[in-house]
Amino acid sequence: MTRHPISLIGAWITTLSAFTFIFVFLLDVFGVHHSPYVGLAFFVILPVFFVLGLLMIPVGIWLDRRRRAKGLSPFVWPRIDLNQAKYQRGAAIVGALTIVNLLIVSMAAYRGVEYMDSTQFCGQVCHTVMEPEYVSHHEGPHSRVSCVECHVGSGAGSYLYYKLNGARQLAHLVADSYPRPVPSPVFNLRPARSTCEQCHWPAKFHGDKVSVIPSFADDDKNTSTPTTLVLHVGGGMPRFGLGQGIHWHTNTQIEIDYVSTDGKRQVIPYVRVKGADGKIQEYKTADVTDAQITAGEARRMDCIDCHNRPTHAFAASPERAVDNAIATGAIPPALPFARREAVASLKESYQDAAAAERAIADRIRKFYAGQGGAVPAADVDRLIAAAQFLYTRNVFPAMKVTWGTHPNNVGHTDSPGCFRCHDDQHKAADGKVIRQDCDLCHEMK
Repeated sequence: MTRHPISLIGAWITTLSAFTFIFVFLLDVFGVHHSPYVGLAFFVILPVFFVLGLLMIPVGIWLDRRRRAKGLSPFVWPRIDLNQAKYQRGAAIVGALTIVNLLIVSMAAYRGVEYMDSTQFCGQVCHTVMEPEYVSHHEGPHSRVSCVECHVGSGAGSYLYYKLNGARQLAHLVADSYPRPVPSPVFNLRPARSTCEQCHWPAKFHGDKVSVIPSFADDDKNTSTPTTLVLHVGGGMPRFGLGQGIHWHTNTQIEIDYVSTDGKRQVIPYVRVKGADGKIQEYKTADVTDAQITAGEARRMDCIDCHNRPTHAFAASPERAVDNAIATGAIPPALPFARREAVASLKESYQDAAAAERAIADRIRKFYAGQGGAVPAADVDRLIAAAQFLYTRNVFPAMKVTWGTHPNNVGHTDSPGCFRCHDDQHKAADGKVIRQDCDLCHEMK
């Protein structure tokens, strides 16, 4: 029954796939391998060959019987008499192999789904495409939260939708037709109540928070001129008279709807506010038309409208990145002109990360070599390492991601952020405006 070449090849493919899968599965269980490509090969591609081999065996049997039927005798079904020992042995072998095959396929399916839900699969298999997102996630505040927890969620419907969306993205990858940079998927982000609010309680009272924004000069002393803000975060349960401050926007008794017209939610000409008393106010900019409001994207405001880069955050500028590095001590503040030289090296354009690292090191070493060896070599090395890190953390030439490519809506210094609405230009019919009043959100010290 298994003399046909297709059956024999199928049996060999299935057997080799099974033993290989079991071997690699054990390596994975004991944590021997860590490469995302190994996981892709053995938990996604290898099971396909295993099932293909299984299907080839009956196909070969059918073809072999068809050939015999044409040349020797009419096709008849084989007679199986389980009273005979040879058929009993054959049935036992087939039954045992079927159970083994089901176990292997089940393990492969489970491990394959688990692997495709891993951060490693999302960020490293399509290395160039997802490199900016993977690097920023790895270094971000939610690095211990897997990609699927925010981007896929639970439930068969959500899983099917995002896996089909992944198949579409794979087609773009194969055809080399994916956008550069990859835009923020604002159109299909899961609602904050299903993501952010699973850990962050909207009604929690935060009160005021002190934030120090570092800033350094380009002089030889890297003179520090920080800005200290008292942020009125507020929040809290409305029934206790709370819900003020910045987190007033997430007050459970308040409904804020808006319309954006640019596809990135950076241009917001219309805002509708329903207060706790049920009163509704509509605010519009002077130049928006009713047709534009109807055609725009209508949305109920939630956390992600301000915290739009909760984990995939990039520095807005080299100055911001270097100032933060000096403030945390990654760049030695006592090294003369450290801020100026780091910023200058990061503003240059480079072909790729390797070229950037070489050029940054050469530029900084050349500058300090001209200082007569008066600076500690260890401090120069720290400056070089920090500048190289900042570049590879924020700039990805292959994906056209650079400083400020992805605006962050928290604040209003480097991108419109709060000023998308709080600009004194959104007016209601009674003349009230959405105020651009600094004291609404913070006090400067």
